[in-house]
Amino acid sequence: MQGEKKDDLYGSISYPVFQTATFAHPAVGRSTGFDYTRTQNPTRAHLERLIASLEGGVGAVAFSSGMAAIDTVCELFKTGDRIIADIDLYGGSFRLFENVLKKDGIDVSFDDLSSKESIDSLFTPKTRAVYIETPTNPMMRILDISGLSKIAHSHGAILIVDNTFLTPYFQNPLSLGADIVIHSGTKFLGGHNDTLCGAAVTSDPGILERLRYFQNTKGNGISPFDAWLIARGIKTLPLRMEKASENAAAIASFLSSHELVSEVFYPELLTGERREILDRQARGHGSMITVNVISHEIAIRVLEKVRVFSFAESLGGVESLITYPVTQTHKDMPAEALERSGITDRTLRLSVGIESEADLIADLKQAFGR
Repeated sequence: MQGEKKDDLYGSISYPVFQTATFAHPAVGRSTGFDYTRTQNPTRAHLERLIASLEGGVGAVAFSSGMAAIDTVCELFKTGDRIIADIDLYGGSFRLFENVLKKDGIDVSFDDLSSKESIDSLFTPKTRAVYIETPTNPMMRILDISGLSKIAHSHGAILIVDNTFLTPYFQNPLSLGADIVIHSGTKFLGGHNDTLCGAAVTSDPGILERLRYFQNTKGNGISPFDAWLIARGIKTLPLRMEKASENAAAIASFLSSHELVSEVFYPELLTGERREILDRQARGHGSMITVNVISHEIAIRVLEKVRVFSFAESLGGVESLITYPVTQTHKDMPAEALERSGITDRTLRLSVGIESEADLIADLKQAFGR
């Protein structure tokens, strides 16, 4: 990785954890480049170089969680500004936009951004940004990053893309015209369900400078040890993404023919225009699958009977997880918003890990009861 830097002092292959709150000055008016860990720390700087390198940005800013990253990006906007967001988003993002940003006088509208024909009419002179995920969480919709960036820029707005699901291993939104890329590094970048992390990467030096200022002011940067854990996780990102995606493709195929499953949402199963967009902007399909089963009772049965999968929130780790969006990740969304997104009490979201493909499918078979 271009951003991987060895320890210059001792040659340590594993970049050190600089577990310190403050740094001594060599003399008055002189600095080592590091003064106080809230502002910056060598271990955090190392992680930021890695993520910026992977996404092709001028720089990255690493935060204490994915939501801290999103919240800090929103500091770029002020009272009276407007943001256009897609209708299908992580529930925590929806909660922030609906209950915090609007309180602060920033208007966020939630619209279907999959149709280019209807997007231009959504802009007003106060629109400052378009915010999307692709694939979306949890319904796995594919949005056209390049197309949306051109439309946003034509209106003087920026495009913000949450790239958590596909990671920089499979997709690089900045190269497609996005201005900011967000990651919940808790997920695939860390990869082991043991650390919280968020990151914002940008192609704009001015935006980077502002994000660093807000991070220092808010004090929500990632800790040195957590930064070290995420950097360690990134070392195996390609291997984990390949294996988990291979498992997911097999599981999606199994679920597509199961009599108790009514719909399977997985990028590899797409056809037509959405598949063309996916193939144009991504190099893989990831390991996230969403399904609708035929009844609420079947959904509950599967959640309670899985044994290799764990019934748990989050995603992107080496362990396979299954989530119930209506009571977990999207529980704070009102019924109308859930309906617009397509989330029901029959919807299950699977984060496929790197266990044995046969064991995972056998687990789902026994959980379904057939």
